[in-house]
Amino acid sequence: MKVEALAIPEVKLLTPRVFGDERGFFLETFNSRVFADAGLPTEWRQDNQSRSVRGVLRGLHYQLVEPQGKLVRVARGRVFDVAVDIRRSSPTFGRWVGAVLTDESQQMLFVPPGFAHGFTVLSDVADFCYKCTTLWHPQSDRALRWNDPAIGIDWPLEEMGEPQLAAKDAAAPLLADAELFA
Repeated sequence: MKVEALAIPEVKLLTPRVFGDERGFFLETFNSRVFADAGLPTEWRQDNQSRSVRGVLRGLHYQLVEPQGKLVRVARGRVFDVAVDIRRSSPTFGRWVGAVLTDESQQMLFVPPGFAHGFTVLSDVADFCYKCTTLWHPQSDRALRWNDPAIGIDWPLEEMGEPQLAAKDAAAPLLADAELFA
C-alpha cells in the first residue's frame, strides 16, 4: 500500500494494491503493520457506511470530545472528500485539502483528529465507508458551514450541482463563530 502526505502532511492518501481479473478484484483496506509503519492508527472503534445520491453534501463534521480520526473510502461511486484543519495552534489552521475518491481507484483518505471532514457525491449514487478511532459522541458533535469563504473550499459545483444538505449542515456556523480545538 502506498501512503502519501497531502498538502497538509497529517492528512494521508492511501493507495492499496488491487488484484483483479475477469472474476472481480481483491484489495487490502487495512493492515496493522503497514499502518503502524506509516504512523497511522492501528486501533479503530467504529465502522460506518452511508449511501447518498448525486449532490448530497455531508459535513463539515467533527466532534470536540474524543475527536475522531477517520479512514474513509468509497465502496461504490465517486465523491469529492475534504479535510479542514481546525486546530487553532496549527500552522495550517483553516486550510483544507481534498481528493476525489472512487470505487475504481480504491484510494482512501486518512483524516486525523482535529480536522473537520465532509464530502459530496459526484456519481449517481455513492456508498461511503469510514473507520473511526473513537466512538461517536453525539453531545460533542459539531459542524462547520460547507461554503465558508474563510476556508474557501473549491467544491466541484459544476459536477455536483446545488448541494443537498441536512438541516444541521445548512445551519452550521462559520469557522470564525465555531467551537474549535486549541
